[in-house]
Amino acid sequence: MKEILGHVDKSTRGLISDLQALIRQPSVSAKNQGIAECAALVGKILSRSGIKPEILCLKKGVSPVVFGEVKSKKNPGRTLLFYNHYDVQPVEPVELWTDDPFSGKIRGNKIFGRGSADDKGELITRIKAVEAFLKKTGDVPCNIKFVIEGEEETGSANIGAYLKKYKTKFACDAVIWEFGYVDAKNRPVIGLGMKGLLYVELSAKEPAQDVHSSLAVIIKNPAWRLVEALNTLRDRSGKILIKGWYDEVVPFSRSDLKLLEKEPFDEKGFLREYKIKEFVGGKKGLAVKKALAGDPTCNIAGFVSGYTMQGAKTVLPSSALVKIDFRLVPGMDPKKQFARLKAHLKRNGFSDIAVKMYHGEAASRTSPDDPFVNAVKEAAGESFGNYIVNVSNAGTGPMHSFANILGAPCVSIGSTFVFSRIHAPNEFARLDLLKKTTKCMCLIIDRFAGQKRL
Repeated sequence: MKEILGHVDKSTRGLISDLQALIRQPSVSAKNQGIAECAALVGKILSRSGIKPEILCLKKGVSPVVFGEVKSKKNPGRTLLFYNHYDVQPVEPVELWTDDPFSGKIRGNKIFGRGSADDKGELITRIKAVEAFLKKTGDVPCNIKFVIEGEEETGSANIGAYLKKYKTKFACDAVIWEFGYVDAKNRPVIGLGMKGLLYVELSAKEPAQDVHSSLAVIIKNPAWRLVEALNTLRDRSGKILIKGWYDEVVPFSRSDLKLLEKEPFDEKGFLREYKIKEFVGGKKGLAVKKALAGDPTCNIAGFVSGYTMQGAKTVLPSSALVKIDFRLVPGMDPKKQFARLKAHLKRNGFSDIAVKMYHGEAASRTSPDDPFVNAVKEAAGESFGNYIVNVSNAGTGPMHSFANILGAPCVSIGSTFVFSRIHAPNEFARLDLLKKTTKCMCLIIDRFAGQKRL
């Protein structure tokens, strides 16, 4: 392992150049910008690193998945899969970027650009770890597979279909997830789960066209109609008021609660970073950590109605639209929750409001007692010197699809600095964390390969 890790130290230039190449290739899934080109580039980088690539596509109009594989000569009975994505978020508002969003500009210890952290930087650390083994030994300690999708930033709508179609090809014993945060004290956060998601749109339309606001005394305003409906969905503490919403929620296990109690969380630093005075419902201490890991949410993601330009316009708008994302936790089924939302609106007199479901994803959580978690913890401790174990990330990804269809434990760990501005202007990745994470991936492969197959 000393030679393997030494190779990572000597190969930093190659890591940076490959990451710059990926950043410079736009791949915005929301706009279908550069998707096919980026998939081809990922395939080339895999091939140059000694990993056999294959471009998979379900059908026309669906972003391809890039599959990569290296078969182990000495340990062919054990397989580790890396899940990542090559698509990125839109760059807007572009005027807030200091440099071209696709520049890959390096300043000091940071490399800037859309995807530098989420998720192209993370992908490169996995590729370079495998490359280090191949360069120094000509083999890998266990079979390695890559599943790299191009629709994660728009909800991974087709990853479930890919997993079902290529279940045998993707078969594995464990999955390293596509990202992992590093906190302000440079400790990697080992994530054991992700929340699910239900993304919906509510809309109201009446009258037939915008009218003079003086008529508000006799004509209903669709914006007010949505406000009234929204006010029935949750209370000020964040509790969701829809009947049956929490019925199937799986409570934390004893192991989960022990981890939550131990997990550090810098409340003052968090409040300071986001310039907020207090958390929702006045939560403090353990309640904050429990909420992040295991509380469902009802969030207004956007609200559009009427005149929003500069100055005044006395108008009663003819339509209003609101987008809502509900974060789900283990036990909650997105389709069942959507049915409960529609029933709630009807029961409360809002049958006139149109409801549309955009996306649904169930939550997933790996047991802290799974042996794979120990392999990841050992590797993190050696590479970073310390680590934090997180019961569940507050965000969402298709982890449930992998765990359910492939039957493999999923653990997230990576290089993304917690304040690296992902999804925002001036996104960056730290070069020192990219190198440490590459070494960590080498150590995970080694530790995992040495574990007995269950």
